[in-house]
Amino acid sequence: MFSGKNWAWYAVTIVGAAMSGYHLYVAFFGSPDAQLFRTTHLAFALVMAFLMSPCFPRKDGTPGWPDLVLVGASLLACGYQFWAKDYIDNRMIYVDDLATGDWIFGLLMIAVLLEATRRLMGLVLPVTALIFVGYGLFIHGTDLGPMLEQLYLTTDGILGIPVSVSATYVVLFILFGAFVERTGTGKLFMDFAMSLTGHTAGGPAKVACITSAMFGTVSGSAVANVMTTGTFSIPLMKRIGYRPAFAGAVEAVASTGGQIMPPIMGAAAFVMAEFMGIAYLEVAKYALIPAVLYFGALFMAVHFEARRVGMVGLPKSELPSLKETLKTSGHLFIPLVVIVGVLIAGFSAPFAALCGIFSVFPTIMLRKSSRQHLNPRNMLEALVDGAKNAVGVALACGCAGIVIGVIALSGLGIEFTSFVLDISQNSLVVALFLTMLAGIILGMGMPTTPAYIMQVALLVPAVVKLGVTVEAAHMFVFYFAILSAITPPVALAVYAANGISGAGLWESGVAAVKLGLTGYIIPFMFVFGPSLLLIGAWHTIALTTVSAISGVVLLAAGLHGYLIAHAPMWQRVLMVAAAICLIKPGLYTDAAGIALALIVIVGQTVERRRAQTSG
Repeated sequence: MFSGKNWAWYAVTIVGAAMSGYHLYVAFFGSPDAQLFRTTHLAFALVMAFLMSPCFPRKDGTPGWPDLVLVGASLLACGYQFWAKDYIDNRMIYVDDLATGDWIFGLLMIAVLLEATRRLMGLVLPVTALIFVGYGLFIHGTDLGPMLEQLYLTTDGILGIPVSVSATYVVLFILFGAFVERTGTGKLFMDFAMSLTGHTAGGPAKVACITSAMFGTVSGSAVANVMTTGTFSIPLMKRIGYRPAFAGAVEAVASTGGQIMPPIMGAAAFVMAEFMGIAYLEVAKYALIPAVLYFGALFMAVHFEARRVGMVGLPKSELPSLKETLKTSGHLFIPLVVIVGVLIAGFSAPFAALCGIFSVFPTIMLRKSSRQHLNPRNMLEALVDGAKNAVGVALACGCAGIVIGVIALSGLGIEFTSFVLDISQNSLVVALFLTMLAGIILGMGMPTTPAYIMQVALLVPAVVKLGVTVEAAHMFVFYFAILSAITPPVALAVYAANGISGAGLWESGVAAVKLGLTGYIIPFMFVFGPSLLLIGAWHTIALTTVSAISGVVLLAAGLHGYLIAHAPMWQRVLMVAAAICLIKPGLYTDAAGIALALIVIVGQTVERRRAQTSG
């Protein structure tokens, strides 16, 4: 079964399976001491990182002795937390002097964490952490001792809320995604979407929208989503006539939206629930209508583009049957239904993930078509894949903990809030624009989760102080941390899609921004109209939602030059103006938007009938 594998492969397999097994055990039997639980989670991640990404490999590609030294250093730095547990619990923070072991293992922990993060995530995140440490030491004047205490000996630094969320929530949902992928659910998603929309105008692009929304809510990673669904959808889009840049952009935008699609969303959503002190289901509720608007706008954009250039769908003879798809594989939706049902019943997100994981096994036994996936090798690989996918999130959360610890110790958050308020002159629009830029810039160089965490510490307080609700403020920064994945020049989801489509970065980047433009507008919509987050009276929510849906459809039509028929420039301008009016909450703006839309609809209807008559 493992023939031809070297010792490093065995080591990663054993450690990865142990990491997943440990978190499943804790989820089932209950968490140990918080600090030790988080330390164990981080220890697994550090060891996995140095084994998976050796910088000094031997000739056979296995980790060299410097990599193994770092594995040992990681175990020592984490092991000290266990060995000195009583001492750490009983010492008085910022009062008692640091022991020699505190200095040695605290500095060692910071060093191995930064190096492991650099190997897996690149330079940006560890350099950002070092900049904050430098600010605390050399500009704010904090002594190294208190900073080391904050970062290593408390749960307000490296072992803070981000690592807690990674260990408690994220790893379980990543494991769930790994098990679901191993059961053939990815093929179900693709066949289901193909049977629904493959025959319509621009069908493969619509398939990409539906599949990426379904797969993205399980994987929570834009790049992983592109590489999974894009390998199928992008060649199909090119086949029916879409430009390579447009095909790649559709997949990148759709895959990026997976992080905002309930019920699972991305890792940052779990961090958000912890920061706001609310149930995860509440976060999913807030995200529901914005996600519908995002994917609805993308779906209509590819439809209008297909109609504008005269595309048709794939022949029905080449498409799977919806009835047959549901008959043979429809039962694979059950684990997703289980997770949603458990969350709605009021149980915690970790318990819901655990139920979802355990429901996978009886589910795949229901049909012969899926029973083949239930074998020891497949299940072991799911455990290892889940651990591998969780390592990056754990390290990013640990690095983000360094930043959060320095901000809390130095009071930088308060200073930054004052700075934002001063530069914006108490103007909410200016403050939101600055926050948007900061979110996109931070997100360009790092994953969504640490980018979101930094904005929560630096920018959310200022936005809230200007009158924005806490829920809207958190969702605002969450969105722009995500949208950096499709924003040039560092658009990771676009990079991934270009590897399949063969298009250039800037051509695809511009197409992605155009397709995802609604995503850049939606956060402003729910800041000024919190009813889009399902907050407020039901009639207000209904009116705002209908208005917003009409607005994003018109925006897509205006940008792509087609609604009922081809639109000349003056109609495109009117549709964009109508979209802006409908998107902005308010009766007067809604009335103006409807009036402008009617002008375009009547004009296009008359023109279309005239063309049919003359034809």
